[in-house]
Amino acid sequence: MNKFLIVFSIFLLLTGCKTPEARRPVSQSTGAYIDASIARNKKLNKAEEKVIQDIIEQNPQRDYVASENGFWYFYNVKDTTAIATPQLGDLVTFDYDISTISGDPIVSQKELGTQTYQIDQSNQELISGLRDGIKLMKPGETVTFLFPSHKAFGYYGFKDKIGSNLPIQSKVTLNEIKNKNLDD
Repeated sequence: MNKFLIVFSIFLLLTGCKTPEARRPVSQSTGAYIDASIARNKKLNKAEEKVIQDIIEQNPQRDYVASENGFWYFYNVKDTTAIATPQLGDLVTFDYDISTISGDPIVSQKELGTQTYQIDQSNQELISGLRDGIKLMKPGETVTFLFPSHKAFGYYGFKDKIGSNLPIQSKVTLNEIKNKNLDD
């Protein structure tokens, strides 16, 4: 029995001391998936821009402005006397609604309530289009924004009310700006 234990121990030492081998990946990724995703997103963006351009052409009475941030807007109420726009750290209050790109209501201002947002410093979940659009406004102004899906709710949509990759329209009224430098 003693010899059996010695032979078994040697066998375990010889087979158990093998260095572990790295596992090979199950699939090797290439750039093909990423390239296809880029192509799909470019096609989607182009189609959304076409829809927005059609809306702009159908409403020549409105003076649409193309922003540097990839969305379009027009003023419902414009303040030509005020010069202050929100700056980094300022606290703003605003009201807004969400509509389909063609203007059919999805979520009313009443449902959303008055919002408070600290410019570029809040963890508040605002779509990037609203974060950028508010910075263009002055207190008392009302602006209607046309956001392509990448500036709106993107792939995720919104609370079973907005599907994925859909452009939207949002009417925003900037109520107040509290300047961070004056209120410290």
